[in-house]
Amino acid sequence: MDVKPGWGPISCIIATTTAMAAGLTSSAYSGLAPPTAAVTQISGTSIGPAGPLTAQPAVAKRQPVTSQLPRKRRVFPGRILVAYYGTAHSSALGVLGETDPQRMHRRLRDAARPFGAEGKEVKLVYELIVCIADATAGSDGSYSHLIPKSYVREYVRAARRNNALLVMDFQPGRATFLSQIRQFRWALKNPFVGVALDPEWRMGPGEVPGQTIGSVEAAEVNRVSRYVASFTRHQGLRQKLFMLHQFRTDMVRNIARVQPHEELAMVQHVDGFGTQSQKLSTYHTVARPRDFHMGFKLFYDEDTDLFRPREVLDILPPVRFVSYQ
Repeated sequence: MDVKPGWGPISCIIATTTAMAAGLTSSAYSGLAPPTAAVTQISGTSIGPAGPLTAQPAVAKRQPVTSQLPRKRRVFPGRILVAYYGTAHSSALGVLGETDPQRMHRRLRDAARPFGAEGKEVKLVYELIVCIADATAGSDGSYSHLIPKSYVREYVRAARRNNALLVMDFQPGRATFLSQIRQFRWALKNPFVGVALDPEWRMGPGEVPGQTIGSVEAAEVNRVSRYVASFTRHQGLRQKLFMLHQFRTDMVRNIARVQPHEELAMVQHVDGFGTQSQKLSTYHTVARPRDFHMGFKLFYDEDTDLFRPREVLDILPPVRFVSYQ
């Protein structure tokens, strides 16, 4: 297979190959297994038009409004969240799918234990890609597909059984985030289930996943967050995780206009693989700690000199959500 310059580790894999090797049908994983691009694409020369790279201040000035919620109904106070990322029944997209949910949970628990230093409570999270971007249009022209509902149910059951959080990750291709998320109302009824938006795979007209790094407007993010916040409020549920993946300043356009909601713990999850200095450069360039709780991704295979938990805990602005891929 030809590898395109600038693609991340997962973009170089056709998901069908991995899925068939694992005994899955090609209908479940039919397109690209798209990923986060290399950090050198962000802090150095970017692909396509990028916004100005302006570092954000390290001190949080405006956190999302959560003061009115009781502590037991909020996600973050006194906690650090540690996640495995991927999709079900396939190792192509990350560590989460390398084994069954229960074994995965045990591995995640072991990986997360060092983050509990200094008396911090550690909460485990499964970040499950439920909508996967494809290199081909598919029957609906969306350049994406949903994983089987039965696969999602497996992880809902596992999260409930293990007192973990589940975050459904969306790579919608040319579809809108909201149109895909509406199809998972049944899962969002669970108080421990949240949402992650991956703008890298939000394509505009004429754009194809793997050929273009996507983006999303703040207005679309706000439509989704209002929907999830309203759903959460009317269902009487506790605060949900709501994550935005980002590794370039132009991936979330007009990000300053993204609106907080009391019902949502808003996380800006900074992705990208590379050396420690490259990853920190990207983090400090993209991070908006005044507006979000901060997330940071670690790549087992692609990172050079993988950050140790102690080193992650020392990062400023502080990291509240850590994921492994």
